[in-house]
Amino acid sequence: MIRPTPHSLPALLLLLPAIAMAQPAGGDAATSRQALQRQVEKLVALLAQEESALKESQMRIEGLQKQVAALQADVAGVPNDSPGAASQTEAVEAARSDAAHLEAQVSALREQQDLQQSEIATHEQTKVESASKFPVKLTGLILVNGYFNSSGVDVIQTPAVALGGPGTAGFSLRQSVLGLDARGPRVLGAATSTDVRVDFFGSPVQNSYTGGGVVRLRTAHGELAWNSGRVFAALDRPILNPNTPSSLTAVAEPALAWSGNLWNWMPQVGGEYETPSAGRSRLVFAAAVADVPDPPPLRANTVTTPTASLAEQTRRPGSEARLGYSYGDRLTGLHVGVGGYYSPHRSGNDFRFDAWAGTVDLRIPITRYFQLSGSGYRGAALGGLGAGAFKDYVWRRTDDTYHALDDAGGWAELKARIGERLEFNTAYGLDNAFTHQLRPYVTAAAGWYQDLGRNATLTSNIIYSPTAYTLFSFEYRRIDSTSATGTASMSDVYGVAAGYRF
Repeated sequence: MIRPTPHSLPALLLLLPAIAMAQPAGGDAATSRQALQRQVEKLVALLAQEESALKESQMRIEGLQKQVAALQADVAGVPNDSPGAASQTEAVEAARSDAAHLEAQVSALREQQDLQQSEIATHEQTKVESASKFPVKLTGLILVNGYFNSSGVDVIQTPAVALGGPGTAGFSLRQSVLGLDARGPRVLGAATSTDVRVDFFGSPVQNSYTGGGVVRLRTAHGELAWNSGRVFAALDRPILNPNTPSSLTAVAEPALAWSGNLWNWMPQVGGEYETPSAGRSRLVFAAAVADVPDPPPLRANTVTTPTASLAEQTRRPGSEARLGYSYGDRLTGLHVGVGGYYSPHRSGNDFRFDAWAGTVDLRIPITRYFQLSGSGYRGAALGGLGAGAFKDYVWRRTDDTYHALDDAGGWAELKARIGERLEFNTAYGLDNAFTHQLRPYVTAAAGWYQDLGRNATLTSNIIYSPTAYTLFSFEYRRIDSTSATGTASMSDVYGVAAGYRF
């Protein structure tokens, strides 16, 4: 008797992982789709061979059954447990077992084929056509967030400062984000890429901090990347602060904004170099020149913001640099860094001052489930970087005197990951403009933001992602804002958010 065997099945099973992992990783997306299509065609051909082998096995089984029936008729007088009958029956059972196993494998191959065809169809459906014919991908986050503020705050949808007075509640979709990612040709041996993100937290009033619901440019990047370095032009947070706290209710402004997180998005042009090293450790040096913005012109702030920023009036760009050490995975491994920032400023013709900062940042994986990250700074005139209690300097009208404010602050976050879908985050941030410098400039006519000296935020949230595309979160935030005279306002902020990522 001949028993059926899957002749080409081992080769087919070796081919499956490569086909399942086939995704466009660079270059022309059309070439990647053609390669994937050829792999699927190979899979179809092998599947046809296995189906043919299965049919042949079934025919052999039927032949065996006929032979056994004939043998049983010829030896009717022989007991069922005779050696001849037993061997024939065992052969039939073995053949049936092999055929069933082969059929199960063929069924698995059919499922794999359907999956590959679905991936091809999805890839064709999500393609965005561009004039350059290079790959362009549409991304985004449709986000609805509900909020309850126990007392008055600056921006009700995503508050950063407590003001006192009556609270508010509501929900909004203005923190939704849309983006485009694109890859281009190789230039000077470097891979080129670009991306842009917008949201709906802008305002028809230029530079208005409170927003009015119109489209607003958030971030943008363009870069040339080699194996060990890159050059870039970007609108993003300072390179001094590569980390950011996790939150789904604070998207229009990052979590702990104005409470120790140097987040403000500003135009930058720079480069980064990563030293080749053995093992998993790396040294990274980055530097950039920046067009540093002014602090937002808030209500009752007696500092008038001119058309040109205080940095632009000097006709000299700001500069920043960071030296970092990393070990392990780029997204979750250890990294520490130190940085520096300097930017000359001028207000009118009479007052010149320098904005500067020294920074430190870290990310430490504690165990498989826990991670500690954060950043700290010490400097002066840091309102343009999202610190300094919304101010670079203070001004007294009575004698027309100015003073650039010293500032110190930072933030830290403890993250706990439970699998790939669930995480818990607790963070604390503090920004502290030195009140002994601020107090002599406090007047009865000064507004709350002009008097603000210390702003602290404690936040804790749960982020759950049941699928790769959906996110849900609950967050509690306690904001403690203190003026130079010692008057404090507090607000408890409760937020829920649901998002669909595409």
